[in-house]
Amino acid sequence: MNQNPGIYGRKLGNTQFFADDGTVRRVTVIETGPTVVVAKRTKDKDGYSALVLGLGERKEKHTKKPQLGFYKKAGQTPKRTLKEIRVPEDFAAKFEVGQTLKLDELFKEGDRVDARGTTRGRGFSGVVRRWSFAGFVQTHGTHEYRRHGGSIGTNMTPGRTLPNLKMPGQYGNETVSILNLRVAKVDAEKNLLMVEGGIPGAKGSLVLVRQAVKSRKK
Repeated sequence: MNQNPGIYGRKLGNTQFFADDGTVRRVTVIETGPTVVVAKRTKDKDGYSALVLGLGERKEKHTKKPQLGFYKKAGQTPKRTLKEIRVPEDFAAKFEVGQTLKLDELFKEGDRVDARGTTRGRGFSGVVRRWSFAGFVQTHGTHEYRRHGGSIGTNMTPGRTLPNLKMPGQYGNETVSILNLRVAKVDAEKNLLMVEGGIPGAKGSLVLVRQAVKSRKK
């Protein structure tokens, strides 16, 4: 499990900008805050170390009473999004409840990060869309079979459909991680993190960005 320091944020979309050397950087923009530490998990009490992070503000009248009591006990206002992130014990000890995570203390330009998000749900999809099947021939009077998957079984032996064949079904809406992306720019004042390349998820979806777990050490 990747327990490197990281932060949750909202994916705003994709854009590009010109770097100092004149090259074009195509990036995904993530809004990461302000992110506040709402609670902490410790090994002595909970058996593991983690930070409970809150993003955005929520009205009290839209917050359930048990959650409202949790926030009042922590001395915090209700948050729109509440997420727990596993971190090493020494890293969690640096933060107190109510403290705001500063983006420039977690990442800097050129860092390698892992990004995790939920892909866009595409519902029940056929094999051409789901598995990139070529489909049937389009000429000589082909009828009804243009986007079909073709044969799925054998003649006599073993006389059944083998498991794990690529067929139509639910496509998307699953958790996907992209490893070793490069941080292109960090705007700590606006809480914006720009990461080169694409990150799974629709605009406005929640993503997790951590320091890379498989990056090559210099």
